[in-house]
Amino acid sequence: MTDLVPTTTLAPHGPVRAARRLAMRAAMAVALVCSLLPQVGSAQAKGELPDFTELVEKVGPSVVNIRTLERGPRGSAAGPGGIDPNMEEFFRRFGIPLPGGRGGPRGGDDEPQQRGVGSGFILSADGYVMTNAHVVDGADELLVTLTDKREFKAKVIGLDKRTDVAVVKIEASGLPAVKLGDVNRLKVGEWVMAIGSPFGLENSVTAGIVSAKARDTGDYLPFIQTDVAINPGNSGGPLINLRGEVVGINSQIYSRSGGFMGISFAIPIDEASRVADQLRTTGRVIRGRIGVTIAPVTKDVAESIGLGKPAGALVRGVEGGGPADKAGIEAGDIITKVDGKVIEKSGDLPRIVGATKPGSKTVLQVFRRGGYRDVAVTVAEFEPDAPTRVSQTEPGASAPGKTALGLTVSDLSDAARRELKLRGGVRVDAADGAGARAGLREGDVILALDNTEIADAKQFMSVAAKVEKARAVSVMVRRGEWVNYLVIRPGR
Repeated sequence: MTDLVPTTTLAPHGPVRAARRLAMRAAMAVALVCSLLPQVGSAQAKGELPDFTELVEKVGPSVVNIRTLERGPRGSAAGPGGIDPNMEEFFRRFGIPLPGGRGGPRGGDDEPQQRGVGSGFILSADGYVMTNAHVVDGADELLVTLTDKREFKAKVIGLDKRTDVAVVKIEASGLPAVKLGDVNRLKVGEWVMAIGSPFGLENSVTAGIVSAKARDTGDYLPFIQTDVAINPGNSGGPLINLRGEVVGINSQIYSRSGGFMGISFAIPIDEASRVADQLRTTGRVIRGRIGVTIAPVTKDVAESIGLGKPAGALVRGVEGGGPADKAGIEAGDIITKVDGKVIEKSGDLPRIVGATKPGSKTVLQVFRRGGYRDVAVTVAEFEPDAPTRVSQTEPGASAPGKTALGLTVSDLSDAARRELKLRGGVRVDAADGAGARAGLREGDVILALDNTEIADAKQFMSVAAKVEKARAVSVMVRRGEWVNYLVIRPGR
């Protein structure tokens, strides 16, 4: 039975005992409240906006302003740090220097002229600075200004246009270097902060949240998307988490006017660090390649060929004599894994292969005509793409007639097969109905129908006759140098 004590009276007998019980209960109540205070404070803290002042004091000294100079006549167009002409009067009124050197006294043609303004951050105490490649590319001179107003001439150690990462060096020591964070721990919705020189205004701080991760906007980069205000001049500056760690390099904005519109992109710092390490060691980036042209796998294609979910990279073309060709990779294959790493989307393939050391052997898992197989490929070093050669096929001698798929096909001539380096396939002479709706057209070469490799027109007609009218059927098509999958729906 619970012993309840009134709050205003004590029991008539044993007043000392009653007083002790009351004191004990009061002490327990105080202890309970105290134990809950940290939880209450934590919940309250989560509901408050973050205070960035300590982060700015901690990371701010590691952020630099980068001015690029060029010699010779200066054009009227603004450089990378240029601003909207409508804002020039505002900057002049308050005595703010205009990006690109506009509004100041003009020197002679041989004097260095300001070309643009960007940002960067200190990687190491001995003067290595990371920034964007597009900030420093083409500049005759670089000037790096620290937050304490010291200014240094900088030398470009190396830049990589594909990832838009550059490393420059200033002759200084004892500099405050940034701390690099773990991008894998970064979460969508997390608060982040940027420091840079938008429109040439040094040490400007903006903040926002992570809008998305692994946003594909380039061949080798899964960008971090944020709503942090980034403008021309912020390029190359750091994206910082609430722990004061750099998680990205502010690189691109989505804009119709040249100004901030709520969508900004940053290079993940793990990707940038790998590039920077190579630039500091060799001055350039060495990447692997296997010699394929790829495309995404759509949901319709995945279902029609039996792949299941839309994943992997569709091989549209194979470079003749390249690593993939020598290993037996064929146009129309879908690469689903590289050394056990799953290819979730086509953009994963060039990043994984690019990070592979040239000369090493890697195992690709490919999906081909309904089944998986492993193919060993020796990775080569990346080189500029060879020019694409478009071949014209010649019609064969026979045309068996139109199928229920709306296609009229014929055998390829021997000359056409040699030209295209094909063992089989049929030429589309005409397409209408379901075939035309699927995107097939005259001159296409059909290599496989319904996961069946096609050798000639006779076999094509046989396979097409067995296709159910109510079922979607996949067609592997070569057009010029490229191979793709199309889905024909006969019943529509």
